[in-house]
Amino acid sequence: MRQVFTGAQIFDGTELHDGKSLVVEGGVVVGIEPAKKGDVALDGGILCPAFVDLQVNGGGGILLDGQADAGRIAAICATHILMGCAGVMPTLRADTPGSTAKVIAAGIAAGQANVPGFLGLHLNGPHLDPRRKGTQDETRLRPMTDADLAQLTEAAAALPALMVTLSPTAATSEQIAALTKAGIVVSLGHSDCSYDEARGAIAAGAACVTHLFNAMSQMSGREPGLVGAVLDSDIAAGLIADGIHVSPVSLRVAMAARPSGLFLVSNCMAFAGTDLTELTVGKRRILRAKGRLMLEDGTLAGADLRLDNALAKMVRRVGVPAERALAMATSTPAALIGMSARLGHLLPGRRADMVRLNSNWELENIWWGGVAM
Repeated sequence: MRQVFTGAQIFDGTELHDGKSLVVEGGVVVGIEPAKKGDVALDGGILCPAFVDLQVNGGGGILLDGQADAGRIAAICATHILMGCAGVMPTLRADTPGSTAKVIAAGIAAGQANVPGFLGLHLNGPHLDPRRKGTQDETRLRPMTDADLAQLTEAAAALPALMVTLSPTAATSEQIAALTKAGIVVSLGHSDCSYDEARGAIAAGAACVTHLFNAMSQMSGREPGLVGAVLDSDIAAGLIADGIHVSPVSLRVAMAARPSGLFLVSNCMAFAGTDLTELTVGKRRILRAKGRLMLEDGTLAGADLRLDNALAKMVRRVGVPAERALAMATSTPAALIGMSARLGHLLPGRRADMVRLNSNWELENIWWGGVAM
């Protein structure tokens, strides 16, 4: 079936087009052509690739944990598809060796089953710095061992993609280099490392930083820390743009310092896609109120965020141009995990996984392979 989408601006992953139509046939993009009468008339807004979210701790009432199986991962992914994502990386917070192994096995099974929306796994720990643990369980944090390295490299060979967040204080440069050689996206985070330690990890192959500004050494006049290392390099970095985790001023500074490489993540929890107001994780209650997720002592515990909301804040409060903000939720994260050929773009031959944002940057429509959802 041939479809012509008209009446909205079109973002192709790089450029925002006015006065054009998007042609789709058989669920695949044919191209962007001069405006013509279409059979899918849109009421303004922006038509863009569906989002790519590399840090989702859960969704639909399910947290990725030691109970994981392919079905639970599929349910998390399905929740995020309905929130405008073409694909997500379900994210495991620091856990026991047994739970980590079970999640890896579940991820491999999900990949083999071609679970819709499953891009691979993000392991956010356990090789983190207790000094910057955030809400991670300190009893589960530990340095990387040879056995851990072997487990991760084997997992990378069997998963569609694997991202591992670690602290340079909990893994050696040699281990980071080995992970990178195995195709793993090494991301620095939850670390009180120095600027020099961060630059050493980047030189060893680290390609990303997890939730910039949060749970990491900050930039000061004498010690730039991990934040300074990001602003002074071309390493990729995720941002939680909910207006709570990071000040709009800090976001503006980061965007000015870094003309490319920054991208948006939701860092959402099991609350995503539900009306739940509290959950118990381990022995701790997480409360949801006024756009925040918090422990009972007020510590932030993930984010209550969708990527369309993050886009709205980046454009309206931070002042980021629309094209750049849209790339941060689509083509930039897709490139980081090596999936530009299938995600993040509306170009000829690409699957027509698309969303339409209205003039308020709210998610209005979703198409999965050209089919309205």
